[in-house]
Amino acid sequence: MEKVLGLLRVRVVRGVNLANRDLRSSDPYVVLTMGNQKVMTAHVKKNLNPEWNEELTLAVVDPTLTVKLELYDKDTLGLDDRMGDAEFEIQPFVEAVKAHKEHPEEVPSGTIIRTLAPSRQNCLAEDSSIVWVDGKIVQYIILRLRNVECGEVELQLQ
Repeated sequence: MEKVLGLLRVRVVRGVNLANRDLRSSDPYVVLTMGNQKVMTAHVKKNLNPEWNEELTLAVVDPTLTVKLELYDKDTLGLDDRMGDAEFEIQPFVEAVKAHKEHPEEVPSGTIIRTLAPSRQNCLAEDSSIVWVDGKIVQYIILRLRNVECGEVELQLQ
């Protein structure tokens, strides 16, 4: 049995300017995969800018694994349509958690611990900040979807 290092809470906040896969709109939902774990949000009916605000939990057994995000359009008949994908690394977040576990009282709330910049090697749409907020490490992420004409997904890690 694999040793669990901790739990990663991923808040799937919202989608922005998602691709249309039905006649007038789409019924989007998000699937997150890390290793052999898979979790998903509920679908939001007829909305290209959905607000999920849904928290999903993954067990971290290997901090070097990436989290894969896939977006789908829920269909009543047939297979659900793909609406893009993205991925992100959790290692910088895990390192920040380990580094600040020692003396949490010494870090003022709102302190930016690290900022990750968008590059060709990641799916970040803009800078991603890892921040100390009220005794917790939080990372804010906006992912640009790949393999689709448009769309972004906003996440928070805790």
